[in-house]
Amino acid sequence: MRQLVLIAIGGSLGALARYGISLVVYHQGGETFPWGTLVVNITGCFLIGFFSGIFEGTIIPSAWRSFITIGFIGAYTTFSTYSFETVNLLQDGEISLATANILANNVFGIAFVLLGSGISRLMLKTIA
Repeated sequence: MRQLVLIAIGGSLGALARYGISLVVYHQGGETFPWGTLVVNITGCFLIGFFSGIFEGTIIPSAWRSFITIGFIGAYTTFSTYSFETVNLLQDGEISLATANILANNVFGIAFVLLGSGISRLMLKTIA
């Protein structure tokens, strides 16, 4: 139960950090390009890499690992998890699986955004 509470708290903090950082970046860089999302994704990748290195070299209780990785970084950005898993595949020599992961996440991700958007528009037209 303690681990679930820590994940929930970490998730809340990660979501707030994502919102706050995106807001600051958008105000400084404009909204033409999604700079806020890019900054969050890149810093999230750094954080998951940084903490995975820390976790390899130290004994940190699993509840606190979950607070940081699943909770905070998971709510901050899932892009970091995708990137970390791709790096793990590459380090394991699984080039074809890493490539498949990159293509699947990007191609299907974009396709499903379009699909979801199209379905919701059709639903709204039907309701109206």
